Amino acid sequence: MKIIWTDFAIENLKDIFDYYSNKVSNKTAHKTRKQILNATKQLIKNTESGQFELNLENLKQNHRYLVSANYKIIYRINQNQIIINDVFDTRQSPIKMNDENRNKK
Repeated sequence: MKIIWTDFAIENLKDIFDYYSNKVSNKTAHKTRKQILNATKQLIKNTESGQFELNLENLKQNHRYLVSANYKIIYRINQNQIIINDVFDTRQSPIKMNDENRNKK
């Protein structure tokens, strides 16, 4: 299995990093990013370890998620790939997960 990050997920990870870097500290920004990236490594050995994301059932792509701190790492499995679609801040309304620009590809 190979982990693939969509451009959208990478952009969200960068936004998270920038937020912590500007509002808290570079140390916290690096720690948070590393924590999120490390959480995805478990998917290589256990692709189905995340729970189904019920807020995205309407897309019929069997999205799953892992939780890392305040973030949901939303992914789906496609053949031999684990596609990370989004890093979603759980402090937001879950309705935002269904925004038009989220979870494409």
